[in-house]
Amino acid sequence: VLIIAGSMVGAAGLVLTFVMCKAMNRTLPAVLFKSFGGGGREKGTRTKVGSDAVEVAMVCDGIAKCIIVPGYGMAVSQAQHAVKEFADLLEAMDVEVKYGIHPVAGRMPGHMNVLLAEANVPYEKLIEMDDINSEMAECDVALVLGANDTVNPVARSGEGPLGGMPIIDADKARVVVFIKRSLSVGYAGVDNPLFYEDSTMMLFGDGKKMMVELNAAIKDL
Repeated sequence: VLIIAGSMVGAAGLVLTFVMCKAMNRTLPAVLFKSFGGGGREKGTRTKVGSDAVEVAMVCDGIAKCIIVPGYGMAVSQAQHAVKEFADLLEAMDVEVKYGIHPVAGRMPGHMNVLLAEANVPYEKLIEMDDINSEMAECDVALVLGANDTVNPVARSGEGPLGGMPIIDADKARVVVFIKRSLSVGYAGVDNPLFYEDSTMMLFGDGKKMMVELNAAIKDL
């Protein structure tokens, strides 16, 4: 029985590994034997003035569509319930809200789905990367919570640690709002040029704390 159980666990782990390799556009040997991000992690030298919750709430006032892109930072801060409240507040204002789910966001495939399901987010609102990308150009606000590499436009260049990895096209939204502790690089060690775009707003701080502040600001509109 133990041998059978162990074999099933091993097989499941292998399947999970192949799923992640496909999502990152990497071969299995490249994942196993090459460092992701290497030893030369970039250090951002540029700066970006942060926004506050009131400014972001004002941007959200009157929009038609918002796409929420969760990442590992949402899991760390346990912000999923505050995210659901944010979506409910926008929907009460007749805003269409969807969630863009990258297949390797978080620690494993499906991590974001599990967390958002825990917060009672309807499954039909969780849209996979390939499908949500076709809607990004018509999105008024893309709220990126605790994600970095999975929305980094550098991946399109085909070069560096992120080269060729499929991403969510958050940069195509009219306004991008990042909720993140700092401008630090992600796991791949690559700076994200989207941080510094004029159409990007940064809410620096803990994910849950910032979402609570944003929700309070929206209620005061």
